Amino acid sequence: MIRNESEYQEAVRRLREEQERLAEHRKRLAEMGLAADELKRALDPLRSFHEQLSEEVASYERLKRGELSELLNLHGLGSTFVALRIALGLTQRELAERLGVHESQVSRDERNEYHAITVARASRILDALGVEMRSEFEQPIIRHQGPRQAAVGE
Repeated sequence: MIRNESEYQEAVRRLREEQERLAEHRKRLAEMGLAADELKRALDPLRSFHEQLSEEVASYERLKRGELSELLNLHGLGSTFVALRIALGLTQRELAERLGVHESQVSRDERNEYHAITVARASRILDALGVEMRSEFEQPIIRHQGPRQAAVGE
């Protein structure tokens, strides 16, 4: 995941270089007289890397436009914090200042996608970002009825 403008610029540069390298490689392989299926097999690993990098760049660009994906059952909460910071146009340094921590702490946390974060800490980050998170349960929880258990709400 691209987390800041510097990483984004580096990824865009690498993407251009990979595109040129892929074109050169394709040309050399075609000159060798490879069949279409052989050419595809030879180029697929390079294409795969190129597509992955391209998707990371596109994802960062969507975040910069404020396009965030939905968070389901708190899976991906850490990457959502990173996405929110980017969408809000904040640097890691600015978030660190708001949290009262060193920029390296935010950088470390983001690299680890806020793994094992406490609820209190998550709340502080949301406050520092100036956003509010709401959650709701869409499906009722039904327990299997045994001799001593009943459905929730009974």
